[in-house]
Amino acid sequence: MPQNNSIDNLFSLRTNGNALIIAGPCSAETEQQVLSTAHEIAKCEKVKLFRAGIWKPRTAPGNFEGIGKKGLEWLKKVKEQTSLYTTTEVATPEHVEYCLKNEGSVDVLWIGARTTANPFSVQALADVLKGVDIPVMIKNPLNPDIKLWAGAIERLKKAGIKNIAAIHRGFSPFENTSLRNIPKWELAIEIKSIFPEMLVINDPSHISGKREYIFEISQKALDLNLDGLMIETHINPNKALSDAKQQLTPKELLEILQNLKFRKSSLNNSEFINKLDQYRDQIDSIDYQMLELLSKRMNIVKEIGNYKINNNVTIFQLKRWLDITKTRKEFGNTIGLDEQFIKKMLQLVHRESIRQQTEIANKE
Repeated sequence: MPQNNSIDNLFSLRTNGNALIIAGPCSAETEQQVLSTAHEIAKCEKVKLFRAGIWKPRTAPGNFEGIGKKGLEWLKKVKEQTSLYTTTEVATPEHVEYCLKNEGSVDVLWIGARTTANPFSVQALADVLKGVDIPVMIKNPLNPDIKLWAGAIERLKKAGIKNIAAIHRGFSPFENTSLRNIPKWELAIEIKSIFPEMLVINDPSHISGKREYIFEISQKALDLNLDGLMIETHINPNKALSDAKQQLTPKELLEILQNLKFRKSSLNNSEFINKLDQYRDQIDSIDYQMLELLSKRMNIVKEIGNYKINNNVTIFQLKRWLDITKTRKEFGNTIGLDEQFIKKMLQLVHRESIRQQTEIANKE
């Protein structure tokens, strides 16, 4: 039977270096595969929630699309035979109804990335979940649209779902990369900032696409103070019917969890807090100075804009822009700043400069 930790406790915010660890196969394939995987995973005390997809939305027809509702009986046996809670993905109101009717099979539902991308689908799930006391986890949409992700969370909140978590599984790249999905960590931080009372769980399996990257991505997530990990784990990954390359064996999962550094989000030690406050005071001072300098820069940008328009000269000057990027990168390198960081910062400032001068031109 599941441990004494209640579902409410599982979904409480993490502060002391612990994390909500979710593990299990991408797909439930056979009863033996599900139970064998679960029994091995249960040997690791850090894992609290067993995941397995029984309905699998696939890009092309003909691929394995899950074993369907009979998998709920297998999940029920996982709960009866191990200390693990269970979770599965739902994409339609019918999926939700099957889970709710099969009492004792599923403790937590999750909504996949493809479903999150469709507000109609999310609303349909929210409608069927009204008045139901079951936790729901919501993966980010395929494209990096923070409003779409936040909107899906809001729909579930309005339906009265008390325990909600966001799952950061990365975003579809526009071109081939070493990772399956681009992490875009800043969006995970942003969703955590929008909903500070809510868990944000990282899915290193779908970000990596390859098991060799899972440790590195997991550590990055924990270092950014995300609240947990969802790691795909299969008793025999090489024979998996879906996502074979990104799944770990239970033994590999245990090794990763033993080697990860679970850091605390803060300390009550007064010496630590005082020292940290001193550093933060320095950062605050520098930030305000940067903003003042940017304001002065934009005032000069406006003067240049007026001067260009009065002399019938175009806003964008290619030669000047190339000179700025070249010289600033060279200088940045001499003081230890990353070249890509300088490039992105300059692009952001230049975009605002173009906008300001365009406004001046439009007024003329």
